Amino acid sequence: MSEPLSPQNEPCAVEVEAGQSYYWCSCGKSKNQPFCDGSHQGTEFQPKEFTAEKTETVYLCACKKTANAPFCDGSHSK
Repeated sequence: MSEPLSPQNEPCAVEVEAGQSYYWCSCGKSKNQPFCDGSHQGTEFQPKEFTAEKTETVYLCACKKTANAPFCDGSHSK
């Protein structure tokens, strides 16, 4: 498996709405980080769909090394 690009070395704080589905970019190529814009087409990467459990600020991984996708687990600081 190829390594994803790491567009940023810190998490992205984003506001999510309860019940809404979101698609996290797993390849690192999206121009709409941390969300998918379809740039993974033709690669082995697929976006990670998640549904917000509540309306809140979440911290999504931007280094693409998290073991808890799509959420930041601090892997960028290792």
